[in-house]
Amino acid sequence: MTLDETSKRIIEQLQEDGRRPYSAIGKAVGLSEAAVRQRVQRLSDQGVIQIVAVTDPLRVGMLRQAMVAVNVEGPIEPVADALAGLPEVPYVVICGGRFDILAEVVCVDDASLLDLISSVIRTTPGVRNAEALLYLQLRKDSYRWAIP
Repeated sequence: MTLDETSKRIIEQLQEDGRRPYSAIGKAVGLSEAAVRQRVQRLSDQGVIQIVAVTDPLRVGMLRQAMVAVNVEGPIEPVADALAGLPEVPYVVICGGRFDILAEVVCVDDASLLDLISSVIRTTPGVRNAEALLYLQLRKDSYRWAIP
C-alpha cells in the first residue's frame, strides 16, 4: 500500500502520542478534525496502523523477558503458529539464518520461563531445539520508525 504524505504525517503524529486529539493532528497536517478521523479510521481498517496501550512488563510484575531462538524439523509455519498462540509470547517472527523462529517471551519470573521453555516450547511438535536469550537490560523500545 502506498501512503500519501498527509497520511504519513498523521501516522508520525500518532507515533509520538497515540492519544493526541484529532483536532491537534489536523492543525499539524493541515486537515480538519473530521478528515483526520476518517483517515485514521481508514488506516486502521486497512491494517496499516493499530492504536493500542503498550505496557511496561516490569511495571506490571512480569520480571523475566527473553528471546527464544527456535530451530525446527519439518515445516516452520505450524511451529510459529503454535508459539504465536501462547499468551506469554507477544512476538513471533520466522527468519533466515541460524534460527528458524524468534519468539519473544514475557514471564513473571525465572521459574515461569523455565516451565514455558521446558514444558511447552521444547515439547511443541516440530521443535528441534530452543535457546533462551535472556534480557538483562532494555536499552531501547520504540514504536517510532520512518515511513517510506
